[in-house]
Amino acid sequence: MVRQDAVAAVVLAAVAVFLALNVRAQGVQPDAVGWVLLGGAHVPAVWRRRAPLVSFLGVVACAAPYHVMGFNEVAPVPVGLLGLFTVALTGRLWRSAVVCSVIVGLLLVAKFSQGMAEGAQALRISGWIVAVVLCGVYARAHRQYVDSVIERAERAERTREEEARRRVAEERLRVARDLHDLLAHSITLVGVQTSVAAHVLNADPERLDRAAVARALDDIAGTCRAARGELRATLEVLRSSPDEARGPLPGVEGIGELVAAARSSGAGVVAAVEGGVAGVPPAVGAAAYRIVQEALTNAVRHGGPGLGVEVTVRVGEQVLEVSVVDDGCAAAGQVPSGGGGFGLVGMRERARSVLGTLEAGPREGGGFAVRAVLPLDGARQAGPGGEAPEEAVGGLVLPSRAPAARGPALGEAR
Repeated sequence: MVRQDAVAAVVLAAVAVFLALNVRAQGVQPDAVGWVLLGGAHVPAVWRRRAPLVSFLGVVACAAPYHVMGFNEVAPVPVGLLGLFTVALTGRLWRSAVVCSVIVGLLLVAKFSQGMAEGAQALRISGWIVAVVLCGVYARAHRQYVDSVIERAERAERTREEEARRRVAEERLRVARDLHDLLAHSITLVGVQTSVAAHVLNADPERLDRAAVARALDDIAGTCRAARGELRATLEVLRSSPDEARGPLPGVEGIGELVAAARSSGAGVVAAVEGGVAGVPPAVGAAAYRIVQEALTNAVRHGGPGLGVEVTVRVGEQVLEVSVVDDGCAAAGQVPSGGGGFGLVGMRERARSVLGTLEAGPREGGGFAVRAVLPLDGARQAGPGGEAPEEAVGGLVLPSRAPAARGPALGEAR
């Protein structure tokens, strides 16, 4: 920057010498002192952008005695106007107005003291001074406008990048939750069903119940097929573009299939749906489905033999309530083994994704309870008499009302 200003100062000095030698104007040709003052007026211009006001005052300090001695008045004008323009370009409006007023005031006082003719000429010169200051102010405003446009564009670009990263992170988290829920549920059921088949084979080899073994193997094959299909649908999201529509989300209608799969593993599951599920938003239905899936998986995994599970889904006017209560091995205040995974964390994330809440913990009388409250996006109209008819869920006909689950004291989550 200083190098460019130094080159500009040398060019202006050459122009000033040319004007002093070749342009006839008021004043005489500079002598030795005049040339020194004229050259000295161009030296401060080297720092005009680093210290605009100080540089301009340095130009005035040399140009003022030059004019007082009566030398050629045109020669120092270019460097003076450049310094004044720089002050207006780099300073605030009030500073430019003060500098312009002082310069014009001193000029008019000096010229009118010499006569009316000199004063009239000073008025014309003052017009050029004001025009230069206005040009500097306009250039400063335009520069600020351009800088603000560039800054807004950069901020918008950063915002788009952050939004893209946020969406990628959310999609990765969603896929991770889906894979966890799917694989944990399917692998748990396969393990339990395999144990059932092994027990049947080892219990009494001479009186082998081939039908029971065949049912267990069919259940394993069905679970694997269902897991493979759902896994394929989940992974298709990673291969498709963001603009492509996702497949239909699992919803409350699929809870019946989860119940049937849990029953095939030997658990006694009682399920009830209260209210109509047709108006449940897809996101809320998917969250409820995944919560029930994970809760049943945990119950089958940790509940022990003779497990009983009660699944209740209530669709109200404004919220959907999900309750999964088991009477398994978890005693009050006891966290079953294997609780260091991401099952409960994933269920809470599912509930939070639709602005809902979830509580999970051991019950006072033994077993484990999971309760979630998921808000719907709008009020729901109640059916005749305030109760909904029976609902078919996943091929199961579930009664519209069921005994309320015993209220567990929710403690530390597993």
